[in-house]
Amino acid sequence: MLNIALPKGRLGDKTYSLFEKIGYKCDELTEDSRKLIFENKEKNIRYLLVKPSDVGIYVEKGAADIGVVGKDILLENVYDIYELLDLNLGICKISVAALSGYKEDTERKLRVATKYVNTAKKYYSSLNRETDIIKLNGSIELAPILGLSDVIVDIVETGNTLKENNLKVINDIEEISARFIANKTSYKFKNEEIKNIEKKLREVI
Repeated sequence: MLNIALPKGRLGDKTYSLFEKIGYKCDELTEDSRKLIFENKEKNIRYLLVKPSDVGIYVEKGAADIGVVGKDILLENVYDIYELLDLNLGICKISVAALSGYKEDTERKLRVATKYVNTAKKYYSSLNRETDIIKLNGSIELAPILGLSDVIVDIVETGNTLKENNLKVINDIEEISARFIANKTSYKFKNEEIKNIEKKLREVI
């Protein structure tokens, strides 16, 4: 069977709709269930519902042959996989934001709150800017409000959360969207099948 890792949540739902369009339907997946593995024996495929940040490792280690993962996760982690296709789903940006009216003090280290530690380090390293990176896992917007950081590096989709918290984008780092990825060994031994899926996906996006 071809194992397909789908990210749980909204992106996974959108991704599954794409696979459904290209003929890889699995009725069980749309049912209200706590199951994590769904099979379509007729199509010889198995869907695995995985935490979005874990899709890359499932594919790299071969537990899944192919998968769909956000570019933000690929930028933050180094996986030994093939990135085959931009699916144009979950489009947003990784951006730097600060409180409205913020003025940077270039005489001292910039305090940056983020869950994207490696992405932030790479970005500021490219600017030769000294930073103190503060790793947070949620509610990143609170950091500058409470004086924990000067700026934040985070995913921005509509910008509404920033506005509601008196923050604004001051720089965009990278465009983000969902990517179709493959395990390197699977790509070699299940090449025809994976290439067929890639071709069909290209036709519908």
